Amino acid sequence: MSYILDTHVLLWWLDDPKLLSLEAQKIIHDSTNLVYISSVSTWEIVIKQSLGKLEVPKNIFAVIKKANFFELPISIEHTKCLSTLQDYHKDPFDRLLIAQAIVEKSTLITSDKMIAKYPIPTVHA
Repeated sequence: MSYILDTHVLLWWLDDPKLLSLEAQKIIHDSTNLVYISSVSTWEIVIKQSLGKLEVPKNIFAVIKKANFFELPISIEHTKCLSTLQDYHKDPFDRLLIAQAIVEKSTLITSDKMIAKYPIPTVHA
């Protein structure tokens, strides 16, 4: 199975994995699963950090790389999918993660209840 971590899930995993549900922890730990970190999340982290809304270690990218997640870049297909999404969620980062989950046929691990309104499988973080 393939999974995409929502940005807050990535940050919780790196800071204190016990903040996540047992199900989410098991999925992330299971080496048979493909667990993706989207460039959407790293983009969001950099933007929020530059605005002073988020504090992360200076070596955040090295930590992410060391965690052996798979990288998921943004593609034209992902952005094209945005035009088909209902307007339930206003956050552009979450909307792009949703589009990636649709295109990649992946499950999104999140605690954002608004995301459940979209036609994608989710796992509660």
